[in-house]
Amino acid sequence: MSRKRIFLILKLIIIVYCLVGIVLFYTQDKFLLHPISVSTDYDFKFNQSYKELNIPINKEDTVNLIRFIPTDDTISKGVVIYFHGNAGNVEHYADCINIFLENNYEVWMPDYPGFGKSRGEISEQKLNEQAYQVKRLANQYFIDSNIIIYGRSFGTGIAANLASSLKVKQLVLESPYYSIPDLFSSYVPIYPMQSMANFKFPVGEYLKEVQCPITIFHGTIDEVIPAKSSMKLKTSLKNNDQFLVIRNGKHNDLSSSEVYKKAMTEILK
Repeated sequence: MSRKRIFLILKLIIIVYCLVGIVLFYTQDKFLLHPISVSTDYDFKFNQSYKELNIPINKEDTVNLIRFIPTDDTISKGVVIYFHGNAGNVEHYADCINIFLENNYEVWMPDYPGFGKSRGEISEQKLNEQAYQVKRLANQYFIDSNIIIYGRSFGTGIAANLASSLKVKQLVLESPYYSIPDLFSSYVPIYPMQSMANFKFPVGEYLKEVQCPITIFHGTIDEVIPAKSSMKLKTSLKNNDQFLVIRNGKHNDLSSSEVYKKAMTEILK
């Protein structure tokens, strides 16, 4: 093969690499986030008792928060602030919270900007700031030692950031990632995702600052967030933290496993 031909092939590879990189950069949020927005007068379809709150953040941003209430008439033990995944809205995650309600915990689940009835443009900074607003509101009803911060999938970054500067009862992460760039690199390792990714959420760094107990769940055959990404979080855990591997667990079925149920029941005692 001539030098000229080799040069042309290399030039073509570089052009394709750059074009694909540009497309990835400008479309990454569409790969990462899959919101379903509904009108403000939409009636959510929940099987649980709930109250709906709209929290005005500023002129553009409003957080829609669903406050699920245990059916037991006794006073709630505490609250689980639940940061859900990257798709749908609060209505898509309600089936996963019954274990909390059955153990007499309220569940507060905010929707992210553009999800459900929440309004505004989404960004990492906004997600973190709005999480703090929800936590402040929860403190009007519950003391920190009765607050559990829970993150699922995409929401683990928000949950870990919130818990990193607070003293709460527990941080629980379901199917977390080490960071968003690390997650992206699992799919496209040939690109410098650390500099390309709009969202960072360095969960591994956040966990080093978390003072409360941490419990992590991850399935061995997670088809969305590879287990190898969350395994890196082990180096950030304290001696009394838990990393529970669920054999044959996928991305959306961990809450049905006996390992999950047993560990969560113990946490919620």
